[in-house]
Amino acid sequence: MLEITALTWVLTVALIIALLAVDLVMAWLRPHRVGFAEATAWSVGYVLVAILFGIWFSMEYGGQFGTEYFAGYLVEKSLSVDNLFVFVIIMTTFAVPEEHQHKVLTFGIVLALIMRAIFIAIGATLLSLFSVMFLVFGLLLIYTAVQLFRHRDEDPDVENNAVVNAARRVLPVSGEYVGGKLTTRVDGRRMVTPMFIVLIAIGSVDLLFALDSIPAVFGVTSEAYIVFTANAFALLGLRALFFLVKGLLERLVYLSTGLALILVFIGVKLILHWAHVDIDERVPEIPTSISLLVIIAVLAVVTVASLIKTHRDPTAKAHPGSLRAHPSPVDSPESTDER
Repeated sequence: MLEITALTWVLTVALIIALLAVDLVMAWLRPHRVGFAEATAWSVGYVLVAILFGIWFSMEYGGQFGTEYFAGYLVEKSLSVDNLFVFVIIMTTFAVPEEHQHKVLTFGIVLALIMRAIFIAIGATLLSLFSVMFLVFGLLLIYTAVQLFRHRDEDPDVENNAVVNAARRVLPVSGEYVGGKLTTRVDGRRMVTPMFIVLIAIGSVDLLFALDSIPAVFGVTSEAYIVFTANAFALLGLRALFFLVKGLLERLVYLSTGLALILVFIGVKLILHWAHVDIDERVPEIPTSISLLVIIAVLAVVTVASLIKTHRDPTAKAHPGSLRAHPSPVDSPESTDER
């Protein structure tokens, strides 16, 4: 079992907060259009930080735990790319000005980290108390994978998200972004701006992605510290990655299929672990090193196949996928609960 001291936890959280603080300062105090060079520098920087942390972690706690960290990081990084797809849709749907997209992304990352921290604590507690939760998480991931594959060519209907619709019914919304403010006064009446609605959309998406990603990373490690750091470092690079690859995201036409395969694989791994613990020790388990190789192989094949497909067919366009089919025209928007 991994022994993490309170001091290590404090220093790790302090590092995450420090990196987040830099993003917050840049986003809120200096709103600007993020160029390719700046996005590249930040993306490379965050990946290097994650790799350096993994090297230190491996040297300090052993290669097995290091392998679990890198496997978890890759799982979360691949799922975060799908998260980026939905962020792009939200930005486009609500016509967020480029100078304010940085701010929205930073808010989304902070909120995602908070939600994941809560779910990590809940998930770790459940797994330690009830081994049958490995079976539950495994079945949940397989169900999610099947739904994602079935609706892999669809985009979430973000604008008709139930939470967004509820906010619009309750809150008066202005027609302008008003410099990125959350509230404004129109004819003496206090109103929220479209930025407030965008943040609600981002928050609801973050909640649903947390429900997917936490069981997935628990499939490669049961250590809460590894789950947290893998999530944190994967999400910290999300802001810069958005500006770096948002023009290339549409070319990853097989990403949803690849993610579905990864989720099925991890779901089977969790079920085998449950059977090994609760039914018969002779039931084989999948080593984390094999999991890491499978995840790398799937991501590599998906990326290469996607680039070949879009090169041969320039009209091919990627979609983030959805957990539910779009409602028919007679269905009400409130009946939709998109991913």
